[in-house]
Amino acid sequence: MFWNNVPKDGHIAIFDRTWYGRVMVERIEGFCTRAEWQRAYQEINEMEKQFVDHGAIVLKFWLQIDKDEQERRFKERMETPEKQWKITDEDWRNREKWDEYEKAVDEMLVRTSTMAAPWIIVEGNNKYYARVKVLQTVVDAMEERLAKYPNA
Repeated sequence: MFWNNVPKDGHIAIFDRTWYGRVMVERIEGFCTRAEWQRAYQEINEMEKQFVDHGAIVLKFWLQIDKDEQERRFKERMETPEKQWKITDEDWRNREKWDEYEKAVDEMLVRTSTMAAPWIIVEGNNKYYARVKVLQTVVDAMEERLAKYPNA
C-alpha cells in the first residue's frame, strides 16, 4: 500500500514516478479509461496539497532529455556489458511512442504543477548539470524551510 511508504515527520522519501503512472503509462497503454486518467489530475493535486498542508516539502522533478540523447544512451547501454541490464526490448517499444509520451508529459506538467507542488524541469541531456540542479534545488528548499521554521 502506498501510504506505508509516506515518510514520518522529519524524514525524507524519494519516489520514482509514483502516482503519475495513471496519467502517463496507464493512459498510453490503455490500462485505464480516459475518465480515470482525467480524474487522476485532481486526485494528484489534492493529495500533494494535503502533504504540503501537513508540513511536507514536495519537490517534483521532470528530467527532460531529447529524443537523440535517449537513443544515444540506449545504444551505449546495449554496447556496454555492465550496463546491458538497464535496457530492454520494452524500452525500445516505448520509445516508438515518443510523441504520445511527449503529449502526456506536457498535459501532466500543466495540470499538476500547482502553487503547493510545482514541477521543476531539469534539463537532463547533461547528467552532471541535471544532478547538480536537483541537489541544489533540494538544498535550497530545505534551507528555505529551516529559515522559516528554525525550531522545526
